[in-house]
Amino acid sequence: MSIQFDVKKTFNVPREKVYQGLLDLDSAKHWMQGLVRMERLDEGPMKVGSRWKETRKMMGQEAMELFEVTGLEPDKIQLFVDGSKGTSGKGEHFYTYSIKELGNSTEVTLHGEIKGLTGIAKLVSKLMTGTFKKICAKDLDGLKNYLEK
Repeated sequence: MSIQFDVKKTFNVPREKVYQGLLDLDSAKHWMQGLVRMERLDEGPMKVGSRWKETRKMMGQEAMELFEVTGLEPDKIQLFVDGSKGTSGKGEHFYTYSIKELGNSTEVTLHGEIKGLTGIAKLVSKLMTGTFKKICAKDLDGLKNYLEK
């Protein structure tokens, strides 16, 4: 059993600008809530296999997760987080950003899925689904505001 959620936002900028904004780790400091640091673990343009460490302050504490790009298409970005390598120490997180051009605007749907949790972690994560969704929604709002300036 997995925990899943979806967040949808409409950006008043072209699809390509949203796509590039999602992959521009250097700009995240301007829009990502609670970001402490972003550390790229490879070089060059983003590609399948690119990895980075993302550290955020959440609920008063720093939390680090290791991200990996698992899919890059013109209308889709797929990311994987191996929870065993981050602060949480558990679970597998999958994030898919679907990017759709709507005339003069762009619709982004983020689908999140968390698998592999057991016991107390599974129960707590079920209770935290709303929190995960809110954090992702605030991130998309932050990116939207940044790109629309």
